[in-house]
Amino acid sequence: MTHGRVGIGVVGYGYWGPNLVRNFVSNPSARVVGVADLDPAKLVASSHLYPGVATTNRYEDLLEDPSIDAIAIATPVRTHYDLAMAALKAGKHVLVEKPLAPSADLVSRLIDEADRRGLALMVDHTFLYTPAVQKIRDLIAQDQLGDLYYYDSTRSSLGLFQSDVNVIWDLAVHDISIIQYLLNEDPVAVSATGSSHVAGSPENMAHITMFFESKCVAHVSVNWLSPIKVRQTFVGGSKKMIVYDDLEPTEKIKVYDKGITLNESPENAHQFRIGYRAGDMWAPNISTKEALQTEVEHFLECVRTGATPISDGLSGLRVIEVLEAASRSIADHGRPVRLKQPRRISEGVRVA
Repeated sequence: MTHGRVGIGVVGYGYWGPNLVRNFVSNPSARVVGVADLDPAKLVASSHLYPGVATTNRYEDLLEDPSIDAIAIATPVRTHYDLAMAALKAGKHVLVEKPLAPSADLVSRLIDEADRRGLALMVDHTFLYTPAVQKIRDLIAQDQLGDLYYYDSTRSSLGLFQSDVNVIWDLAVHDISIIQYLLNEDPVAVSATGSSHVAGSPENMAHITMFFESKCVAHVSVNWLSPIKVRQTFVGGSKKMIVYDDLEPTEKIKVYDKGITLNESPENAHQFRIGYRAGDMWAPNISTKEALQTEVEHFLECVRTGATPISDGLSGLRVIEVLEAASRSIADHGRPVRLKQPRRISEGVRVA
């Protein structure tokens, strides 16, 4: 690493690439060496903003450059596996835009390659690094919510119709990664329904239900055909409930001291008296730091120290196993699909 700084190459300067380059450039621990893209206009745009960063239309130039320690991949999903595998084989640490690869099998191969070479493999599940999601995780860890009953999320927009992935691979991937990060538990089964309203194109709206061994059930509704953009999540616990609205400029999280109390009536043990508890609402102060800035810092730290990323290859694999199960369930009109070997992540049991 040049002068203690991590040399970075970025492939793909389309929708997300410029955000990655901007955050790596502004981080004192990194030095962006080169940007690769097949579109000459995008390379001109990069050179205009960052004249000191080399540009190329040959990905191999990044792989062959000894001053590049790590590669960030922000290209279409179908190319992720080949680009990531080539980078690992060239001895580079890798950060890949989500999803990590188009299938669980290919993700497993990337994990094995990275492990064998002792390289960091991280997937860009950006929402895990948002101050809001980190705050919700803290509240759960402090047992402020009690037993978790449900995670209910709507993520919709009049959206970017994608040709190579359906709406769950594009939007639900966020919630699935958030749920697994917050719950520290894998779902045991997934049921999903979806529909496509454009002939020959993938599903543009879907409803996904994830079942857990605990009391928790997660519902995720995703839609590219919504008249308005919605990014709203409800997390309900036995003690408190959270409303998380990612589009709120300031109070993204509201914590409600509301819930139910169950009292068995002494005359009849089978009858429950349900009482309602209505306490205060508070909005915790949340940092306004950009999630990608936190994520880039974390990636660089993992490259330098060998630490395991929060969104490592295994976390990417768990998300893709759920996406694949959801896609199978949609094809079978919502029939639940069981997931193999649910892992309680908190126990540190890692099954590749």
